[in-house]
Amino acid sequence: MMMVWAGVTSPSCAQSAVDLAPAHMPLVGAVDERYQSYNIEMVEVTGGRFWAPYKSSSASAPAEQPKAGGPAGMDPSMYRYRPPVDLGNPRLRKLAAALGPAYVRVSGTWANSTWFDDSNGPAPKTPPAGFGDILTRQEWKGVIDFGKAADAKIVTSFAISPGVRGANGVWTPVEAKKIVAATKADGGSIAAAEMFNEPNFASMGGAPKDYDAAAYGRDFKAFLAFARQDVPEMLVAGPSAVGDIGMMDHMPASMHGLRAEDLLHAEGPGLDVFSYHFYGGVSQRCARMGNIPHSSPETALSNEWLSLTERDEEFYAALRDKYAPGKPIWLTETGETACGGDPWASDFIDSFRYLNQLGALARRGVQVVMHNTLDASDYGLIDENTLVPRPNYWAALLWRRMMGTTVLDAGTSPSENLHLYAQCLRNEPGGVALLAINADRTASATLDVPVKSERYTLSGELMSDKVSLNGKELNVTASGDLPEIRGKAQKAGRVELAPATITFLAIKDAGNQVCR
Repeated sequence: MMMVWAGVTSPSCAQSAVDLAPAHMPLVGAVDERYQSYNIEMVEVTGGRFWAPYKSSSASAPAEQPKAGGPAGMDPSMYRYRPPVDLGNPRLRKLAAALGPAYVRVSGTWANSTWFDDSNGPAPKTPPAGFGDILTRQEWKGVIDFGKAADAKIVTSFAISPGVRGANGVWTPVEAKKIVAATKADGGSIAAAEMFNEPNFASMGGAPKDYDAAAYGRDFKAFLAFARQDVPEMLVAGPSAVGDIGMMDHMPASMHGLRAEDLLHAEGPGLDVFSYHFYGGVSQRCARMGNIPHSSPETALSNEWLSLTERDEEFYAALRDKYAPGKPIWLTETGETACGGDPWASDFIDSFRYLNQLGALARRGVQVVMHNTLDASDYGLIDENTLVPRPNYWAALLWRRMMGTTVLDAGTSPSENLHLYAQCLRNEPGGVALLAINADRTASATLDVPVKSERYTLSGELMSDKVSLNGKELNVTASGDLPEIRGKAQKAGRVELAPATITFLAIKDAGNQVCR
């Protein structure tokens, strides 16, 4: 199939034009200024074994691999050791800053059993009993400094493994207090924290044996008391659950987890933010763990796959309404698939999911979406070895440049393969930003827009980690600087969208009163 950025295709393939009225698109709601955010896994910060990329270079795997294993019950061959990430790297900071302001969530399964060495001396070679990894004071300071450089507020979680348990088996804040104190001493702050990562899979995440909802409830009450007393400015988020529908029921019985509703019932009131995680399925790495849903290149653009994020949001929003009414919803971890992403998570084909999720969840009232990860494994926005931006990074950059915080109703699309989203145009009073995702692989689509605009169309080979903007391949400069991002003038009237392309329209003269 020939890919043409301007959307020029055979008229016989085109659908009837969709009439749009940017001036009259009504208000839907608003999202957080840091709506589009990202994760840096704790195991990246400490160094350790994380999901092994499918596309590895010869220099990507250090000869020394001192840490074996991974989360309980998982095949160690799925992981690869990497040294601590260099969060002081100027190129990485520059790329992250271009997506700011954002939240950076430093958490993940490994964080559940990480011991914090708050001395400034050499770290011990092994963590104390009851822990699995070591986070040094300098590594955590690197997170603080990175957050300042990238305008990314820190979100995290704390250890809950046997090493933090009191004589009665209940969680104590011994490790959390150390991290909070070090953060303040080094000039940082923690914007929000989940008690721990994905408590409904606690047995895989370092919790004591036979951990159940009642134990979680006791722990959460202790955590809440600590948070209110020691860090009252920190938002308490939770339950940080994942997979209650679509995933858990398909896993082997030995891996079945706790239900989010049971956790919420046990913890009682206290959440400032209702958080959850979402993956539409698992990657090829974890497909052997039962008949768990997964994607394929053939289904990656289908409405069935793209709409799963709305299915899960609806489920968790109902729990929010029942147990934490009125609290904001944050999606604190998401990506192409769990377990590091599929081989094509780093290709242009996943940008359709990435942007559709942002548009759909903003329209549904989700306040923050944190992609996993910034720069690790196949679903990273940036290649961890070369620090070359992947297609999803360029998609994220355009979202950041175009989409403001006020969400509009773009109207109903006549086709399940044409996804339309609108928000006020960033820094342009009265302006509207339209996102049009044509996920049809063979048919073009046509919009009728009565106002001139600037057009930004992403196109390319779907199974490639390269993407073009308005026909020109996007690349950073030799020094790691971003290229100039410029639109093409689009006349008022018909706007053609080629098959399998993504288009932003910056409609500066829309005259929408909601956006004044």
